[in-house]
Parts: sequence; structure tokens; C-alpha cells
Amino acid sequence: MATSPNDPESNPEAELRRQYHELAELAGSLAHEIKNPLSVIRMNVDLISEELAESDWSGKRRMLTKIDMIGQQCERMEGLLHDFLRFARMRDLEMTPGSLNDQVETVLRLYQAQANRDGIEILRYLDPDLPSIMLHSDSMQAALINLIKNALEAMPDGGQLVVRTHPVPRGVALDLIDTGCGMDDNTAMRMFEPFYSTKNGGSGLGLPTARKIIEAHGGRIAVQSAVGRGTKFVLEFPTPVRLA
Repeated sequence: MATSPNDPESNPEAELRRQYHELAELAGSLAHEIKNPLSVIRMNVDLISEELAESDWSGKRRMLTKIDMIGQQCERMEGLLHDFLRFARMRDLEMTPGSLNDQVETVLRLYQAQANRDGIEILRYLDPDLPSIMLHSDSMQAALINLIKNALEAMPDGGQLVVRTHPVPRGVALDLIDTGCGMDDNTAMRMFEPFYSTKNGGSGLGLPTARKIIEAHGGRIAVQSAVGRGTKFVLEFPTPVRLA
């Protein structure tokens, strides 16, 4: 009996994509269900804190400390859920032709003040003749924010961040090279795993989400790092096929 091309048994990749989207929908719905009561908990914690602050109860200081700890953990959970929803809901993006240089400049402007404060020199080498790529501006900037933020945080005592764009045989590339603390081989291998983080309070979803965004653009990301010397990320994106 002939099988249809739409039959999952004849198209295992399509079945895997379907299962992935179903799982992403379920995970996103679950995260929303957790987020709503969590917001209510935090709101009531704030109200209790305000009422205690106005009272004359002798034990209010100890209680306010405990309530503040609950509020901090609620805030941390809300941040984790926000990151998870972004990670789980990454789908096909509506893309238009755009400049990778413009996206990079927009994100660098966001972090220029922090770089100045921390003694970090940002060196730009953006190819003015760089071809356009197909991109989704908001998600592309979200990916770049994760990568540039990590690079700056890796240089608490100052350093240099080299940002370079250039053509490659099948598209364009972005190099992000910092002179920070670097990573060992185990961290470099696991850094794109969901929920893996070496930072206190980190969600472990920033870099995995960045990779998903880059791959949704048809691109790829690679990393080289050495402890005490720094880290280099290389992002490559395809250029649109020109129509005759």
C-alpha cells in the first residue's frame, strides 16, 4: 500500500517537527499557567510588606527580611519563565532584507555606557559593503544582546571587545572577540545546553535562545575560548539568493 508524503511514517523529520511544536506549545502553556499565580503571590507579598512596614510589631524586621527573600525568588522565577517562554516559542520568523551592521550598531549603543563605565574598549570593524541578509530585527537584536552582554560581563576588570563583520563564501559573518576570563572546554561544550549556567541566578537560557534565533535565520554559531585569554564567537548568516 502506497504511503502519502504527508504520512508521518514516510516523513520522520516532519513528525519530529510536529512533536517539537506540540511540546513547545505545551511547555509555553504550562509556563503561562505558572506565571499567573506567581504574579499574584508577588503582588500579595508586596502588600504584606507594606502593611508590616507601617506596624509597630517588634518582630517586623525579621519578618520583612523573610518577605524580601520571597519577593526576590518570585522575581527570579518570573525572569526564568520569561526566558523559557522566549526559548520555547521560537518559531519560523517573518524576515525582511536588512543590514547586519545596523543590528550590531543598535545593540552596541545600548551597552556603550556600561562599557565606558567598566573600562572596556569596543573596537568596531564593520564592513560598509556588507551584503544584506534576511532577518527579523527584534529577535536578531535579542540574540546579539545575549552575546554582547556575556562578553562584557566576562571583562569585569576592563578589556577589549572586537566586533567585526565581513563577507564569507556563502554569506556574511560577525566576529565577537573579547579579552575576558575565557572558558574551559567543558563550559564551552555545554554553554548552549538549556538551563546550563555558570552564573549565580542565571536561567541558563540566554545562549541557547541566541543559538535558536541564529539557526532560525538559517545561520550558525561557533565558539573558541581559552581560560584567561578570552572568547571568540563567530556567527554566519546566508545572503539571499539573487533572482535573475
